[in-house]
Amino acid sequence: MLFGENFKKYRLEAGLSQKQVAKMLDIYQSNISDWENDVSRPDYEKLIQLSKIYGCSIAELLGIEDII
Repeated sequence: MLFGENFKKYRLEAGLSQKQVAKMLDIYQSNISDWENDVSRPDYEKLIQLSKIYGCSIAELLGIEDII
């Protein structure tokens, strides 16, 4: 499953740049890029923060809302 596509989709829907999200999470922009390109995954705490920033559930962010 390619989680990165969802990370990017919800970020763009929120009207935010990678740089803006990185600043909100106090991390490097390259971390956001790596997540969106499926190079690495955010930890649980960052997933929770991303879902709040993007206004979606963690299940939606991971693309598993249809499974639950």
